[in-house]
Amino acid sequence: MTEEQRQPILEHLEELRWRLVKSAIALVIGAVVAFLFRDWLFKLLEKPYRVAIDDSDALAQFQVTEGFSVAMRLALFGGTLLASPVLLYQLWAFINPALTPRERKWTIPIVSALAVLFAGGVVFGYIILPRGLDFLLRIQSGLEPIIGVGSYISLTLRFLLVFGLAFEFPVFLFAASAAGLVSSRQLEQGRRWAVLVIVVIGAVVTPTGDPLTLMALSIPLYLLYEITIWLVKLILRK
Repeated sequence: MTEEQRQPILEHLEELRWRLVKSAIALVIGAVVAFLFRDWLFKLLEKPYRVAIDDSDALAQFQVTEGFSVAMRLALFGGTLLASPVLLYQLWAFINPALTPRERKWTIPIVSALAVLFAGGVVFGYIILPRGLDFLLRIQSGLEPIIGVGSYISLTLRFLLVFGLAFEFPVFLFAASAAGLVSSRQLEQGRRWAVLVIVVIGAVVTPTGDPLTLMALSIPLYLLYEITIWLVKLILRK
């Protein structure tokens, strides 16, 4: 490799380093802010549990360090959400010079769709979480639920993350169509396979594993699949 070829690579690596540093700073600041509001965030995440069972039953702490661990996870979760605009911007700023004008045209709509769909998935997961908890806590009679706060927060964060990420898949389908990898006709012909894949993946990634949650995840994902077909026909054809 010549010196002329090595120089651009070093410049890209240097830019990547500074993008990562800025992202890390934004994440730390967001985590500090989230830590200061951790009690509010905890009550927000605890509410589905309160809805599912008797409101007087509190979450239990089984280990001395469990409260600290929960506070750190809440800070990281909230900090990531607060820093997400900066993280997305740093990613966009890094890849933007390598994009063609046609690709740049799609960057902002795609990034915006990713953010909106992720937020929509998290909100939808939060809404149906009490029903999933109610099903799991009452399916076997004769048991007195004593839920550890650490296991509950871990389950809740995984639950919301799975729904948020699952709602992103229409963006990748649309991007694949925009790149010419798949057509709307192929998407229409693959409906049966889409249903199978959605159900199988939903069964694997759903943290609670109950059929109610699986159905609640699979139905909106299939509706998003149909909406993606319609958007491919309407937008890409133009």
